[in-house]
Amino acid sequence: MTTPQHCPGYEQFKNLKSFTCKCPKCGMEMEIFSDEFDKAHKCKGCNEPIDFTKCQLSD
Repeated sequence: MTTPQHCPGYEQFKNLKSFTCKCPKCGMEMEIFSDEFDKAHKCKGCNEPIDFTKCQLSD
């Protein structure tokens, strides 16, 4: 028997990229991953929509 090198599901998520964006209204920073990019997002601070197409890719 061999010990797994990664947790289950690792292969499915290992290529995800992180995106951060500041809310244009209140400035709160929010992070999403590349598999969530096409979904609608609202700021957790002021509940305004955030357009992640105007955000930068995190390192």
